[in-house]
Amino acid sequence: MSCTRSIAWRILLVVSLTGPLPTMHEAWATEADPATKVPVQEVHLSLRAAMAVAAQQNPSVLLSKERIEAAKGNVTTQLGAMLPNLSANVRQSQQTQFLGTFGLAPVRTEAFSIFDARVSASQNLFSLSLIQRWRASREALQVAEFDAQSSRFDTMASTGLAYLEGVKAATALAMRQANQQLIRELLATAKVRQHEGAATGLEVARLEGQLANEQQQIVAAQADLERAKNILGNLLGLTFEVRMTLTDPLQPQVPEAAAAQAAWEQAVSNRAEVQAQVKRIKSAELSYSSVTGERLPSLVAQGDTGLIGNRWNNSLDTYNMALLLQIPLFDGGQREGRISTARSQMRQEGFRMQVVLNQVRAEVNEARIALAAAKDKAALAQAGLQAATKETALAKERYAVLTAVSQFDVITAITSMARARENLVGALFELNAARVNYARATGTLESLG
Repeated sequence: MSCTRSIAWRILLVVSLTGPLPTMHEAWATEADPATKVPVQEVHLSLRAAMAVAAQQNPSVLLSKERIEAAKGNVTTQLGAMLPNLSANVRQSQQTQFLGTFGLAPVRTEAFSIFDARVSASQNLFSLSLIQRWRASREALQVAEFDAQSSRFDTMASTGLAYLEGVKAATALAMRQANQQLIRELLATAKVRQHEGAATGLEVARLEGQLANEQQQIVAAQADLERAKNILGNLLGLTFEVRMTLTDPLQPQVPEAAAAQAAWEQAVSNRAEVQAQVKRIKSAELSYSSVTGERLPSLVAQGDTGLIGNRWNNSLDTYNMALLLQIPLFDGGQREGRISTARSQMRQEGFRMQVVLNQVRAEVNEARIALAAAKDKAALAQAGLQAATKETALAKERYAVLTAVSQFDVITAITSMARARENLVGALFELNAARVNYARATGTLESLG
């Protein structure tokens, strides 16, 4: 049954991305019949769409949402402690009494019946401890919400980086295929020159070896692409029946990073970790106030009303009302121990705030440095590719026109072209990854296009 539910959920997810699929009955029939092949579904994903799906479907995000539900339940529990407590009971009993208990003759009475039906109520009229405990639970709920937001942003950032890994692998594959096409063209030229007597068999063999090496690189690049898609699919909760097409290319230009102070202020304002820690400190302060509030008297109203008699149809009205002033005196030092613990926890949260701020500052500075370096590397890689492209074009032209020219310059140009393309792919990946990391560090992932 759990497997069937898993298949159904996955199919529903793919429907939301791609459109209509086979009916649920057909899907279950497919699962029941191993011989039936599951149709491959095609999903076209942009970077934004991939992060959005992960933010909704990733198990880590769903787990954090459940923690919010648990925190809401705790708020309800703490609130309930301050609301009226009602209960009812009905009892029909038969009993005897020993009159000696009341100072009478030491004899036992005959058995007699008692009917007792009551509705009881109690209400805390004032308890600072309960009030502060309820307020602390509300702050803890906001902590859970900010933690869930932080988990969502972490998942979106991981998904974005995985997406870029896939795009990098796809770009590298296209680059390898372009290299292969270039070598094929040169190999065809070399064979023509060999037929005309202007090239040797050694030159043809070298190009054939170069072609075989490039074909091996293509196989490796295809494996890298499938591996990257598998990692991305796992983050999105997709299955092997789904074939992904990544539609966003590696961007050659990205926005500039903000100034150090502006980026830091933006991060402090946007980062869920900072806001969660602020709420943790507030919750710890209220918890400390709740424990110290146990020293103060509390006021409780209690009462019950009902019927009492020998039988339900032979009973009289009865009631009982009380107003209790509870004054804590001494509990063996337990309360003082809890106060000491709460005070320490409050101080710990203050230190954790400094840790969080230091971590955020370090992440922002690192992201700014990485983004600036990646922009410079991308610019240099683009310039290098332009130079290698020009070199290759000139080498091809000379090799095709001048019969006395050796293929050494052509092989060198091909090698330079391949290296320049690899450098550009790597630089563009670093640039786009730095853009994602900068957006995560400053808390602006949702605006990332």
